[in-house]
Amino acid sequence: MSHSQTVNVQRRSRVLTSVTALIASFVMLACSIPGSVTGNASNSPSTSTTERPPIVFVHGNGDTAGLWLTTLWRFESNGWARDRLLAIDVPNPLARDDDAVAQPDRTSAAENAAYLAAEIDALLKRTGAKQVVLVGNSRGGNAIRTYVRDYGSAKVSQAVLGGTPNHGVWASPDLRPGNEFNGSGPVLTRLNTPQSPEGLEVSPGVKWMTLRSDGNDKFAQPTGEWMGQSKTYKTNVDVRGPELKGADNRVLPGLDHREVSYHQKAFEQTFQFITGSLPGRDIVAQAQVVLDGRVTGLAGNSPTNLPMAGAIVQVFALDCASGERRGAALLSRTTGADGRWGPLQTDSQTCLEFEYTATGFAITHQYRSPFPRSSDIVFLRPLRISDADRKAGALVSITRPRGYFGLDRDTMSLDDQALPGIGPGVPGLASARLSLPPAPARTVVARFNNERIALRTWPAAQGHVAVAELHQ
Repeated sequence: MSHSQTVNVQRRSRVLTSVTALIASFVMLACSIPGSVTGNASNSPSTSTTERPPIVFVHGNGDTAGLWLTTLWRFESNGWARDRLLAIDVPNPLARDDDAVAQPDRTSAAENAAYLAAEIDALLKRTGAKQVVLVGNSRGGNAIRTYVRDYGSAKVSQAVLGGTPNHGVWASPDLRPGNEFNGSGPVLTRLNTPQSPEGLEVSPGVKWMTLRSDGNDKFAQPTGEWMGQSKTYKTNVDVRGPELKGADNRVLPGLDHREVSYHQKAFEQTFQFITGSLPGRDIVAQAQVVLDGRVTGLAGNSPTNLPMAGAIVQVFALDCASGERRGAALLSRTTGADGRWGPLQTDSQTCLEFEYTATGFAITHQYRSPFPRSSDIVFLRPLRISDADRKAGALVSITRPRGYFGLDRDTMSLDDQALPGIGPGVPGLASARLSLPPAPARTVVARFNNERIALRTWPAAQGHVAVAELHQ
């Protein structure tokens, strides 16, 4: 090799080294974005965003699409396009007492599946995709199984069922025999009838996965205290109730009925099942966020996801330490027919108070930690307080939509007190409330593991209630 050739090779080597170093520095910078828990993209799948299948998320009994908030953030943070993620909102989310008997403001299993079918068709038309992935929590899994059974598997590639009581919350002909959650009732008996010579309980043509707890799911218990029966009532169901013969059945130790769908560990298992690899990141924060959602209410005593018109909503920026408002409202709006209260543009470092009210409901003050990412499923549901509640000085609550409070596993308090009503054993309560004596307005702190929310007291006699709603 000549001297000039040697020099050129050395120059190219130095340039290559510099470029490699520059790329490495950019990777390190990207991984240090505030709000990223892991910041490690090395395990992210190579499949491009447009090739990734649309995913439909189906909530459980009486719940809303808003429970999928953090799950959507995690998929987005790992490269899924937001317009390929759909959390549906069943208008009347409660199951009937008897699936075959019409009941106001409630849905049958078939009606639930029909609503899902329409949402799947609309999403496929909008995205141009041929198939979707279905992910359901609890009753949402019944809707998914009914859809695949009755409408076919052609439009579904994979299905994930988290905490779905596939063999019932109980299994007995002597208790509510027609109920959707009775393992010996008509709905689950039909779904569990083998559909192949191998005796599989899953519909063929779809890859199935179930996620369950190892004993902390209140709806997979051998006795009936979590379903309104006594501790001596035998349900004929055990911790394996959510499993299905023919599915990839996975256990998430220690998690509760909701967490097996909404926890980070549930996301990791779901992501791996869909893509074949683990996600590279947890939630990655955006500098600026846009928030929106609907105000919904109650039909009688049944929760509904129907939009509420005429609700008055104000949103305030807060001092995160004290919960006190920082100036005038960021947004003030009266909802129209669509129930939408936004949009609101803010940043991912600001704590927020949502004040909202509607005729017949309390003035609800909902306190939230900063939102790390944008969302259009920040749903608000006004509360009611009784005449007896109005005798208190103030009412303050802590609520956890995506899981329950476990005394044996979680660190939590409200106003530096243990959460009232939360006992040892299987986690099964998602909210706790303190009734405080009359006193000047002050700060109350709600804590749950690593999340802290400061809220202010408001006079119950004037119809106010304050709620700290956790992201976790």
